[in-house]
Amino acid sequence: MNYYLKNSYFIIIISDFPLIIIMFDQPYILLIMNCKKYQKKAIFQKMTWLKKIPETLKYYHVIGEEELEKEYEFDDENHVLKLKVADDYNSLPKKVIQAYEAVFKTFRFEYIFKTDDDQILVKPNFFETMMKLTSNTKPKIHYGGYMWDVKSHLSQYHRYHPELPPNLPLYATKYCSGRFYFLSKEVVEELFSKKDAIRNEYFEDYAIGFYMDPKFKTNILHIATNTIFKDNIEFADFVKWSQGK
Repeated sequence: MNYYLKNSYFIIIISDFPLIIIMFDQPYILLIMNCKKYQKKAIFQKMTWLKKIPETLKYYHVIGEEELEKEYEFDDENHVLKLKVADDYNSLPKKVIQAYEAVFKTFRFEYIFKTDDDQILVKPNFFETMMKLTSNTKPKIHYGGYMWDVKSHLSQYHRYHPELPPNLPLYATKYCSGRFYFLSKEVVEELFSKKDAIRNEYFEDYAIGFYMDPKFKTNILHIATNTIFKDNIEFADFVKWSQGK
């Protein structure tokens, strides 16, 4: 089998027959974890801060749809990435690694930005700054966000999310909070070799950091994401709008 790259697609030659695989150039992609239950949160984001992100930054709200015939489906008109996966809280690690794989198979990208549907961007120039910073910094930055350096312990997060099993073991590692983090294409590709282990976890941000090759964490970009994003429940406008007032 031979293959070569031409413009925005791969041409793969198998036994003298060419198979063209379309891959679109999109250096930066923003994935926002969402679910059908909370589609109102996605709508509010589209009505507010997503209108102001750079035009060159493509974004998708990611939802699960177990009945989907394909493994994934990009809806560019509505900025939605549908995945053949459960759409519940405990399936978030599955949703995240599956979303990264869909992007990897569809786009020629440099970085994935990841955030959640309950976040409101309060620093309008943040993504423009991030795109400039990551494209100009040498050596390349592979991972960044608000970093936690945790010791091994039993998680008590089930007190806030009762659908979680109690006393889940978390092992010592460094990881970036799921409020916002970014990954280079090299990290994304390397994580695929551990995707089964990631799918079996319950905390996606922890799982990404825990299973990431340590070489990608030598120069983590530390970002005070709590000053750049705020939870939507902190905004009276969102509370009133979501309640139809």
